[in-house]
Amino acid sequence: MRLPSISLPDLPVPGLSRLPFAPSSHPSPEDTNRRVLVTGGASGLGLALATAFLERGDRVIVTDLAPTDERPSTVPSDARYLRLDVRSEDEWKAARAEVEQIWGGLDVLVNNAGIAQGGRIELLTEQDWQLIVDINLLGVARGCRTFVPMLKGQGRGHIVNTASLAGLVHPPTMTSYTAVKAAVVAISESLRWELEPFGVDVSVLCPSFFRTNLASSLNVSDPAASGFASKLIERSERGAQDIAAEVMTALDAKQFLVLPDPEARRSYRGKRFLPAVYARTMTGMGQKFARATGGVVGRE
Repeated sequence: MRLPSISLPDLPVPGLSRLPFAPSSHPSPEDTNRRVLVTGGASGLGLALATAFLERGDRVIVTDLAPTDERPSTVPSDARYLRLDVRSEDEWKAARAEVEQIWGGLDVLVNNAGIAQGGRIELLTEQDWQLIVDINLLGVARGCRTFVPMLKGQGRGHIVNTASLAGLVHPPTMTSYTAVKAAVVAISESLRWELEPFGVDVSVLCPSFFRTNLASSLNVSDPAASGFASKLIERSERGAQDIAAEVMTALDAKQFLVLPDPEARRSYRGKRFLPAVYARTMTGMGQKFARATGGVVGRE
């Protein structure tokens, strides 16, 4: 999900054009016959990533919500397909059993499944919060908990968690979405240090808005905020394939924090190094939305 770009001058900070944290010391595998599982892989970024892995010669299991015997037509013919609702412990166990049976192990786990959500805090319901936490946050936690023992036992592997620029930059009217995406970034960093001694790498993807079907999953508790987010998605110049291409390059380099588009990199640099500009930008966004929705702006 892409956030509005902060207008900032180019900052000549070494290493921040792509990577705020150093890459892993573990070398990238030379073979391309990796075993990959992608959640939420029947559409959007998940499908683009699954396709990119296949094009490199990797073996891929795509998972999504459709029943296993009702394989979505979007899934590439050379990928396996498996139903996996990331909210279900039983279906995660079934996914691990499938991986063990057909491959005997896993090289790359991509926790990508998620929904979008926007809304003013007073309009988000308890159910909105429970749903996005269960899918976007606990879905990642369940995936990691399911496959980490396998990866540690192998002494190698790569966990890739899809977060968002919203996990690093926190604009108004997106409290639930920014909260869970920030938590995915935090989980990923903790796991990075936890799993490094076992030869397992971790990456977290933080793209800004790009063209995808994610807008279709936006909640309707706050139509104004959801409509604003939908317009930003639709106006983006980049599609999921563009983001996936950048991500694959970053994964080859074993980057931890992957900012796969210029808007994400500029916004993240701005928050870190120009906090006053960042604060003015976010304040302006809040006031603009308040005016657009008939709110009273108390301070100019």
